Amino acid sequence: MKTMKTQRSVNSSWLRRAATRADTLVNGHFDLALALGIAIATVALVFVPYLDSTFVRPLLGLVFVLLVPGYVFIAAFFPRKEDISDIERIALSFGFSICALGLIGVGLNYTSWLIRLDPLMACAVGFVVVCVYVSIVRRAAVPQVERFAVRARDVADSTRRIVSQSPTRFDKALTAVILISIVVSTATFAYLVLAPTGDTFTELYILGPSGTAVDYPTQYVLGQVKNVTVGVVNQEQRDTTYDLVIRLNGTSNATTLYTENFTLANGETFQKSVPLKPDQIGQNMKMEFLLYRNSDFSAPYRETYFWVNVTKP
Repeated sequence: MKTMKTQRSVNSSWLRRAATRADTLVNGHFDLALALGIAIATVALVFVPYLDSTFVRPLLGLVFVLLVPGYVFIAAFFPRKEDISDIERIALSFGFSICALGLIGVGLNYTSWLIRLDPLMACAVGFVVVCVYVSIVRRAAVPQVERFAVRARDVADSTRRIVSQSPTRFDKALTAVILISIVVSTATFAYLVLAPTGDTFTELYILGPSGTAVDYPTQYVLGQVKNVTVGVVNQEQRDTTYDLVIRLNGTSNATTLYTENFTLANGETFQKSVPLKPDQIGQNMKMEFLLYRNSDFSAPYRETYFWVNVTKP
């Protein structure tokens, strides 16, 4: 009987300790649990089918990007409640979130993974998990009366306290930093989404009578006309105006045989059969195909050529 009472006493004591630890973990670290939950939810919204197309994804993703990494980092760095004020803690969280994700992106750029969504999310969530663990350990090393802790029931009170506080000059400066950070981050995000990505270039090519890049007409009799197909492909990610100039560069002078101005939308192709009629006699003269962009004639933007011989009739 005594043994059974002792066992029940041990079990009861263990349950009380477990309940105390659970209360400390859930309530004392409510902010860290919430940050970790946002990180996990963001991963689900990014990678889980159907969830990745909901309107919640960009909203929660923005909260994660702008706040969560910096908050858990500041929590690990300042475990005491008196280290910094609530306003300072939130303000620094915004700034350090942008810095942390920026440094993660720079680091990934020098690896084989590069800056892609999968490795970026993995590193960001890993960073959050490590910071949450370090925050819990550092808070545990601080006396309870000095420990910064957030309980679910204290969130509303903290929000009211932050709003009702009379802002100091330093608080106003931090508020300005927050607003600037949000504006810069939003503008950067919009640019990455809306701006064209990838390399920009223009392709210039010429085709012979068979429609391939061989068998160009290289032998002419003065006054004879032969056709060459000229093609231009716009990959500049914007509408672009071109000037095509075909010039016969002889031993003594260069003459212009053909010119045309045209505008292409991004991804559009210009292809045309152009008649070539040499106007001078010579050997090994350069038939030049010069392409200028946006009325800049200082130097050809693209060029190609082949050699021709022109004899007397």
